[in-house]
Amino acid sequence: MSDFTPATITAIDYGKAEVTAYRFNAKPLRVNSIPESAFTGRANTLFAVQVDVQVLGRNFVPAYTEGDNSDVVATDSMKNFILKQALDFEGATLEGYLMFLGQRFLERYPEMEALNVLGEEQPFEAAHVGAEASNVLFHRSQGDRAVAELALERTDEGVRVVDHRCGRVGLQLVKVTGSSFANFVRDEHTTLPEMVDRPLFIYLDLFWRYADAAHAVGEDSHYVPAEQVRDVAATVFHEFNSKSIQHLVYEMGKRILARFPQVAEVSFKAQNRLWDKGYASETDARVKVHTDPRPPYGHIGLTMTQGDDG
Repeated sequence: MSDFTPATITAIDYGKAEVTAYRFNAKPLRVNSIPESAFTGRANTLFAVQVDVQVLGRNFVPAYTEGDNSDVVATDSMKNFILKQALDFEGATLEGYLMFLGQRFLERYPEMEALNVLGEEQPFEAAHVGAEASNVLFHRSQGDRAVAELALERTDEGVRVVDHRCGRVGLQLVKVTGSSFANFVRDEHTTLPEMVDRPLFIYLDLFWRYADAAHAVGEDSHYVPAEQVRDVAATVFHEFNSKSIQHLVYEMGKRILARFPQVAEVSFKAQNRLWDKGYASETDARVKVHTDPRPPYGHIGLTMTQGDDG
């Protein structure tokens, strides 16, 4: 007699993670210009992405409970399928590729009821040869990058987007003057001095959802490129004399929602990486030396929707 009580499976998923696809000569992307950004598109000579696929479905339960793999699509097959769809993809955006890939998965494999598809841009920038940007030579960028997530399910009418989120992650922005942090709660645990003008270094991830998910995966005038969202945030940081990081990201959110009315929600995850002060010149107050801070780091989160008034 077993010593174990019966168990109920409430959720399962499986899939393939970190599949990289380097597609040559995808469709060029062209978008409308905005005042805060010089980005109007990219050639997509090298369309580079990393993809995760999470497959959902109750029909996979026997694989867990009985070792029955008759409905299981091998994750190695998923990897090959992802690469083949990158070859066939005729669009120009990360979100469009994820939608194309998810649709093809659900069309090809009836065993899959639904899936989550996550993508991350692998940034490569044109290398300069002399004064000109090369159209054949690229260097890998270690900076910020676009990300996207789509939750898809099969319906009688076809594949439906259940949820989505787009983003730009990995921003590291420093402003050497024009930020402050003062008039906060002080008690016996407070050692931080008030700062009326400080350098501010933040790590920042931005995410957004559209009012209509179709705009996330399309290429019409409603599509919002992650590069422009990044540039709007940077412009606000440059222009705005903030009283805190909370104050700063709220202003960023207001500008993003105003600039892109098709965006229904914007959210932020920020870390305060303010440098520790080292030395200051005795003859010129502008000349200072700072160093990286020790962890832990302050964390700030914010989500805003169209019509928020604070």
